[in-house]
Order: sequence, then structure tokens, then C-alpha cells
Amino acid sequence: MLSRTTVSQKLFRAIFVGVATCFGVVTLLKLQTTNCFGDSDHGLAVAGKQVNWSRFAYIQYATDRSYLCNSVMLFETLHRLGSKADRMLMYPSEWSVSEDGVSSESRMLRYARDHYGVKLKPIEIQMRPGSDAGWSKSYTKLLAFNLTEYDRVLHMDSDATVLQIMDELFLAPSSPVAMPLAYWTNPRKGVFTSAVMLVEPSAAAFNRTMDSIPSANSSTFDMEIMNNMYKDTALTIPHRPYILLAGEFRSKKHRAYLGNSREKWDAEKIFKEAKYLHFSDWPVPKPWIKALPDLIEESQPPCELNPATGYKDDCRVKNLWLGIYEDFRIRRENICDTAARYGSYHRGLL
Repeated sequence: MLSRTTVSQKLFRAIFVGVATCFGVVTLLKLQTTNCFGDSDHGLAVAGKQVNWSRFAYIQYATDRSYLCNSVMLFETLHRLGSKADRMLMYPSEWSVSEDGVSSESRMLRYARDHYGVKLKPIEIQMRPGSDAGWSKSYTKLLAFNLTEYDRVLHMDSDATVLQIMDELFLAPSSPVAMPLAYWTNPRKGVFTSAVMLVEPSAAAFNRTMDSIPSANSSTFDMEIMNNMYKDTALTIPHRPYILLAGEFRSKKHRAYLGNSREKWDAEKIFKEAKYLHFSDWPVPKPWIKALPDLIEESQPPCELNPATGYKDDCRVKNLWLGIYEDFRIRRENICDTAARYGSYHRGLL
């Protein structure tokens, strides 16, 4: 399993007012190269004040077993790293969480609740009327606006690995929505990604958001809805270090992620500072889908020239990329298999 360090305590010694001021004056475009979160530790400060963490929550939603597994993995990481905010999982109301439920979904829900302190919330899956496209279920993410029992909720897409906790985001300056820019798109368009989404729930925002779903066309998903509604008003979370695509390690150009043309790409350094790794790596499939060996061979980063030997035997980036996928596979096997069998031993089913 990949070793990671948790957020440094130094993050909590800076003056929060200074961070808020920086957020207020930095424009959308400047945030691509200017980071109000600092140059090394990357994080908002608490300024030494007492924080009621029960007012905040990391949230997930699951619409099928595969993504439920991903969410359980994400909550395991947050639990292991010691995140302070609540954890909540929205799940289809037809899934049972009673002790009599013997489906793998029921067992995984109870496992997340009992082992990682996850609060379970049954919901109705949100889909565009007349559509059965898989991505249309991503509208369920927008139910985050209805979680008014919290002051702020942080949703992260579950096809990812959390590398460090992000509690500091809950203390960012107030804004109905905060998201990173999708750095892999045209920077002039200033497109936000909803893969990481910090929301201040309210009845008004929820109603407004839900009203946009019926009129959405076949190419409009949660990301488009969020951009249409909040492009001009959303607070910008710096993409670095809050979202890093797995495909970045295979790319030959890194200026968009680095935010400048002066810094030299250092894959190991970037990975160490990143907090959230999103598995977007076409044509490589999601890590729970077994890829053909030929595809991996063709897609993996090449070994680089080693000045010390004169040969292309510097395979650190390749090994890092392969390790990211292997880490996910091992954790998924260990965590989800255990969760799916939760309670079976006591019932004599295994």
C-alpha cells in the first residue's frame, strides 16, 4: 500500500484572515498560477479557534455495488487518516441496512457505519426524465444541496484515491459552492470540475439546482449544471493540490497542472503534495476494471534517460503510475471483500 503522510500541523498556524483576503482578491484566472493555500503545505489555517466539526461532513453517494465499494474505500481512508468532519453516505432507499439484510450492499453499508462512523442516508436516485444513461445518475450528487443538517459538505467522486485529508476546506471563506478548475481543459474557458465540490446546503439552492435537471439535454450532466449555475460565483479551490488526474503521469506536458512554465515536472514531488487522485486516464479503464496486459504495456509511462548510466532505465514514474493502480486493487480486495461479508461469520454463512 502506498505510504502517505497526513496534513502537517503547520497548516493551522497561519492567520485565517490573510487567507480570506487572498481568496477575495484573486481572480479566476490568477488562481491557475497563484495559490492562496501556500506554496508547500497547501492548506487553509484554523487560526487556533475551536471548530465544531460536527457541522461539516465528507459525503458520498452510491448507485450500485461497484461505486458503493469505492465509497467505502474512501471512508476507510478518511477514517485511517483521522479526518475530523462527519462522514455521510447517501444510498438508494431500496437497499436495506437492517441486520436481516444479507445482500452485499446491505453488509457494506453496515460495515461503513460500524467501522468508519459513516452516517447512512437513504435517498431516491436522481435521473433525467426518460434517460437510463449511467452518467445521468450523477445528478444524485446534487442532493448535497439538501443536506441542511450541515453548514458545509464536501463531495468527492469515488473513482479516486484520497491521499491526504482535506478538513481545511471546510474553513474556507463562505460561498454557496467551491470547486477546482478543470485544469485539463482550455484554461481560457475557466471550466469547473464537480469531482471535488464544497457545498453550503440550503433549501433555496437545492430547489434551484433540482429545477435544472428536467430541462437538461442528453449532454448535460452534473458538471455542466454546476458550471451553468455557478461559473461566475463559485469560489475556486486550487486544483493543485486538491485534484490530480492519474493520466497526468502519462502526459508529456504538465504546464496546465503546474500552473507555470518555470517549474520542472517532478512526478514524485507532485504525488507527495497531492491530496486527491482522480482516476481519469483514458484509454486505461477505471482501476476496478481489469485492463488487458497489452493496453497497460502500451499506456504506461516510459522509462526515462538516466544521466548516470546513459540508458533509459529511470523507471520511477512508470513504477509510481503502476503502483497507484496496484494500491487501489489491493485495498479494494481487502476492504470491499471484508465489508461484503460483514456479519456472515456470525450467521454461519461462510
